[in-house]
Amino acid sequence: MDQEQVWLEEARQGDKAAFGFLIEAYQTPVYNLAYRMLNNSGEAEEAAQEAFIRAYTRLQTYNPDHKFSTWMLSITSNYCIDLIRKRRALLLSIDEPLPAHPALMSEKAKGPEGQMVLSQQQEMVQSLLQELPDEYRETVVLRYWYELSYEEIAEMMDTTVSAIKSRLFRARKRLAETGIARGMVPELQEAAV
Repeated sequence: MDQEQVWLEEARQGDKAAFGFLIEAYQTPVYNLAYRMLNNSGEAEEAAQEAFIRAYTRLQTYNPDHKFSTWMLSITSNYCIDLIRKRRALLLSIDEPLPAHPALMSEKAKGPEGQMVLSQQQEMVQSLLQELPDEYRETVVLRYWYELSYEEIAEMMDTTVSAIKSRLFRARKRLAETGIARGMVPELQEAAV
C-alpha cells in the first residue's frame, strides 16, 4: 500500500493530520486548476480551500477503486463551475435595465430626434421584458443580449436545450402579443423579439 492510500485510510478514520498530508500533496494541482478556471489568484485560493473542505466532509463517499487525484480535481472543478455560474448570474442580472439591443441601433439614432426615438424604443422593450415570467425573461436576455448558445443557456439554467428553445418560442409569442395589445409599431415588435 503506497503512502497516499495509508493517508486516505487514516483520514477516513478521522485522522486530521493524515488529511493534512493529502492537502500538502495536492495543494498545487488543486490551486492550479482553480486558477485556470477562475483566472483570479484570490478566488483560486478560496476555491482550493473550499475544495479541500468539501473533500474532507465527503471523504466517506470516496471510492478507493478510483484515483484520489481525479476525485479531488473533480470536486475542485465542480466548485469552480458553480462559482462561474454565480458570477455570470450576478453579471447578467435580468432585473437591471439592459443596454440597447443592436437591432435598435441604426443610422436613425443620430441627432436629438433619433436619440429620443431610440430611448423610447429601449424603454418599450425593457417594459415588455419586465412582463415576462422570470425564466422566460432570463432566457431571452441570455440569448439575444448576451448571445449565448442554447447549450450554454441550458447549462446555466440547469435544463435541456429543447426546454430553452420552447421558452424562447413562448417568450417571443408573448412579447409579440403584448406589443400588439399596446399598439406598438410592427418594426419595434420585430426588434423586441
